Amino acid sequence: MGKEGMVSDANNSATANASPKLTLLPLIALIFYEVSGGPFGIEDSVRAGGGPLLSLLGFLVFPLFWSVPEALITAELATSFPENGGYVIWISSAFGPFWGFQEGFWKWFSGVMDNALYPVLFLDYLKHSLPIFNGLIARIPALLGITVSLTYLNYRGLHIVGFSAVLLAFFSLFPFVVMGILSIPRIRPQRWVVVDFKKVDWRGYFNSMFWNLNYWDKASTLAGEIQEPSRTFPKALSGAVVLVVCSYLIPLLAGTGALKSDPSEWSDGYFAEVGMLIGGSWLRWWIQAAAAMSNLGLFEAEMSADAFQLLGMSEMGLLPSIFASRSKYGTPTISILCSATGVIFLSWMSFQEILEFLNFLYSVGMLLEFAAYIRLRIKKPDLHRPYKVPLQTFGATMLCLPPALLLALVMCLASLKTYLVSAGVIIFGFLLYPALLFIKYQNWARFKATEPVALSDNDPEEQPIESQHPQEIADEASVGLLSHLQSSKVEQAPQMSSEEVSKLD
Repeated sequence: MGKEGMVSDANNSATANASPKLTLLPLIALIFYEVSGGPFGIEDSVRAGGGPLLSLLGFLVFPLFWSVPEALITAELATSFPENGGYVIWISSAFGPFWGFQEGFWKWFSGVMDNALYPVLFLDYLKHSLPIFNGLIARIPALLGITVSLTYLNYRGLHIVGFSAVLLAFFSLFPFVVMGILSIPRIRPQRWVVVDFKKVDWRGYFNSMFWNLNYWDKASTLAGEIQEPSRTFPKALSGAVVLVVCSYLIPLLAGTGALKSDPSEWSDGYFAEVGMLIGGSWLRWWIQAAAAMSNLGLFEAEMSADAFQLLGMSEMGLLPSIFASRSKYGTPTISILCSATGVIFLSWMSFQEILEFLNFLYSVGMLLEFAAYIRLRIKKPDLHRPYKVPLQTFGATMLCLPPALLLALVMCLASLKTYLVSAGVIIFGFLLYPALLFIKYQNWARFKATEPVALSDNDPEEQPIESQHPQEIADEASVGLLSHLQSSKVEQAPQMSSEEVSKLD
């Protein structure tokens, strides 16, 4: 790496260190929006479940078998590797950079596709009150304007995004607290146990449950931007689990217990109708506005995670170093623009077209994360773990078993189209990795300098993972693309000339 590259890296590091770090409350809000964003969209679970019973049981039971295990595993690995990149670092540490890159590519691609839906959903909620957004003449400029505005907010700083998420979460959830209080005199508990198994759509039911309770690992891509991550991250995950479950159960208990409505009426946006029937038109308007604003929070949280994931992959050497460049606000400028461009190109897709596809790719990535978690427990028992799930290796393996079975079930329920599209994305990722290696060796783009970290003397054949510092990741076969940014700087520092040192100063 030349003098200019080292000075640029030093400036980026100084900017990152100077930018405000995320504290507990903004992190809880960001995790909440990564996973949920509120009860908007869970109405389909009542229809697909043939009545309220399976929906209520689902949001009580699924978190125990899915959300809690994923949150615990995320807390352990994110505090062991408190760097931007999150699960990309975990997979790379366990299985090498090739699989780490695949994990990052799958998660980023699915995240951008997911994010393309939120500006569309925002306008879908508004068009009920503002019919002008039904037409393409107003809709297309509005989509571009929303995307550009929210992208600029991401550019201005992660702490601003976190603070905005706190305000949006309060505004989005408070009308449901009011609705829950107003519904109490009208609740009839016997309505909660209604179910018609002949009308149960198991495929839609499981996809709805899974989609509304996943992405707990997403915030790990921001671990390098969190204040005292070893303390803050586990607390934030715990708080977010409680917030997400309550944000689903309270509106469902209120709506299904207070109203005698047919399950077929429960579809996207029905909570606005529930609000009108319980509280009046003012509550309906409030819920519609809350739903629209919630989509903005979902967009902001997703884009932040996607952009900092690309930044982390660049710092590890998996992507060209331009993706690690930061603005004066400490945000990854090129990574944000890349994610925003993907959102604009994919915003024509519908929610129904993308849900199964997102779930399938996410399932593949999560199975790889569970495998990495178990492998690191076996191969690196002495890894520094500021937070550790209080289970031995066998217990940790059993913790992964129920969610792994759920992932397999969701994948088995996918359609042929989903299998074909997902296979295409996976094959493209397999081809993209050697293409980036070729670009690196031809010096067509600058990558972070990567120095191999010595492997353990006890297992010389082992895939390189972390060294004594938990975030130092070795390169595979001494070729290259992974190393912890700080270890690279430490090893290069003695080779700098006095001129370079003075520039850095």
